[in-house]
Amino acid sequence: MKLNRYTNIRILCCLLLLPTCVFAQWDAALVVTDVARLERLAPSVEVPGTVVSRHDSRLAAELNAKLVWIAEVGTEVKEGDTVARLENVTFDVGEKEAQARVDREQARVVFLESELQRLRQLSEQNLSAASRLDETVADLAAAAGDHQIARAQLAYAQIAMYTTQIRAPFDGVVTERLRSIGERLNVADEVIRLVDPGALEVVARAPLRSANFINKGDIISIGNDFRSGQAPIRAMVPFGDPQSHMFEVRLDADAELWTVGESVRLTMPTAEAKEVLAVPRDALVLRREGVTVFKVLADSSVAQVNVTVGLGAGPLIEVFGQLAAGDVVVVRGAEGLSDGMTVEVASQ
Repeated sequence: MKLNRYTNIRILCCLLLLPTCVFAQWDAALVVTDVARLERLAPSVEVPGTVVSRHDSRLAAELNAKLVWIAEVGTEVKEGDTVARLENVTFDVGEKEAQARVDREQARVVFLESELQRLRQLSEQNLSAASRLDETVADLAAAAGDHQIARAQLAYAQIAMYTTQIRAPFDGVVTERLRSIGERLNVADEVIRLVDPGALEVVARAPLRSANFINKGDIISIGNDFRSGQAPIRAMVPFGDPQSHMFEVRLDADAELWTVGESVRLTMPTAEAKEVLAVPRDALVLRREGVTVFKVLADSSVAQVNVTVGLGAGPLIEVFGQLAAGDVVVVRGAEGLSDGMTVEVASQ
């Protein structure tokens, strides 16, 4: 098929314009944006903290006896469950002996009570000496006292028998076995460690200059290299160490997010909060000429705005420059931008 002169010219023009159309489509950079906003921020300092359990106990023996059984590490137990057992043969014999003594003293009390009743009847008929009656009254009182002592001794024997089993004082997990089966234990020897992973808190020491700017119940940002979150202040120990100038702070921790022993960082305020214009820290672009933020305009182009940064708190930072609350700024993909470039905002 022959092409006329005008057709050839049209085809050539289209071929020349094709790269321009393609480049026009490629010119829009894909970015993620956020909004500059007025926020109440306070200067802060990061302090280290540790996640601990409020229930972390090393359970000890209360008797001198041999260890005959101990729960395995990792065993989940409920409050009152047995986590270790001591040899109880001697204590079982002691309990039976104490019970026999109670029974004997009880029988003596019953006998003397009936004897006293008989003597009183005889005394009313002048058939019994008053001294014999008085003696029986005294014997009954002594027997009643001996019976009470025997019952107390039985209670001690029952307690000893009960404490041959070491029981969990709370729901938890066995994290460490401190003794082995067959070892002879003395009173107060530590046997097993039990931790409740569901009752967590963060323990940290904060600078004294933060003490006047936080209160019980305030929400504090915490995090580490793996996760972040927030936690309320549960308790403050309002006494500073004169050497370190630090005081203790305890925060409730989410058991589904944190693990016992994990290290975290707390963001503690060091001054009163004030209202400032803030942007996400990720919006800042550090270049040789200074700190820059790219503002997205109505025509999808960006304007490079030089800013000065102020105080920061968490993911936000105060900025000074040609920005206003509500301005859309680029927080991802700004590194390759320049003033006037067209951008496409990615859906989040």
